[in-house]
Amino acid sequence: MNTHAIAAVLGTLRFDASGLVAAVAQQHDTGEVLMLAWMNAEAVRETLATGRVCYYSRSRGRLWRKGESSGQTQRLVELRMDCDGDALLLRVDQHGVACHTGRRSCFYRAATETGLAETMAPEVDPKALYGAG
Repeated sequence: MNTHAIAAVLGTLRFDASGLVAAVAQQHDTGEVLMLAWMNAEAVRETLATGRVCYYSRSRGRLWRKGESSGQTQRLVELRMDCDGDALLLRVDQHGVACHTGRRSCFYRAATETGLAETMAPEVDPKALYGAG
């Protein structure tokens, strides 16, 4: 995407007081919701410029390029903005698992009559993604 188009997108976004906007990642061809993360202006700019999804890690206090330590990357297919401009939907092509727990999606727990139930098992041991820790 060219710099003029990127600037137009950034000018429309409404970042919160911390300079962040919520970003939901969705598998582009299946509609599966993969994860929720945060983006600042720099992360949005990089994602649109490169096509590789980049987030802002609140815990690390820096940009986080999805897959930089795990190899489980996301390629941007389409970026959508909600009506208020304060949330993003990233339609992505997920390579590998999206969740740090080794599951395809971070949304793997469902509320049931008896509490929470896991709806999917890990596909990859997190230690294989991130090393022992």
